[in-house]
Amino acid sequence: MTHGKVPATIATPLDVRLDKWLWCVRVYKTRAQATEACRGGKVTLDGQPARPAREMRTGQVVAINLGGWTRTLRVGPLLEKRVSHADLGPYIEDITPPQERERGRERHTQNLLARPHGEGRPTKRERRAFDKAFGGPFEY
Repeated sequence: MTHGKVPATIATPLDVRLDKWLWCVRVYKTRAQATEACRGGKVTLDGQPARPAREMRTGQVVAINLGGWTRTLRVGPLLEKRVSHADLGPYIEDITPPQERERGRERHTQNLLARPHGEGRPTKRERRAFDKAFGGPFEY
């Protein structure tokens, strides 16, 4: 993954809490979810279970268990504010092995297809997920 320069408008702090960093780089949608994941043992920092308040440094490796597969990230310059998905490049390096990423895709596909019988028509959100996963309009 190629990385550009860090935008000059964002100051890089010396250390940041793990839960806040996970939220800033968009691993979790809310900071409360990031905190809960850390407390639940789903996040490790350099191979050791990490508490939400653990201070992070540049270059550390974070492994996040996402229910069936593990995403591995190397920490770049630290953030204190959430950035857009398009601006994440300089701040994280995704070092997840390809076979682990494929496991995540398979898991996602299984979750899409595991629709209980009798639940009715798929919602618009579910239809869009089908289309994205299978590359085209999904026939019902």
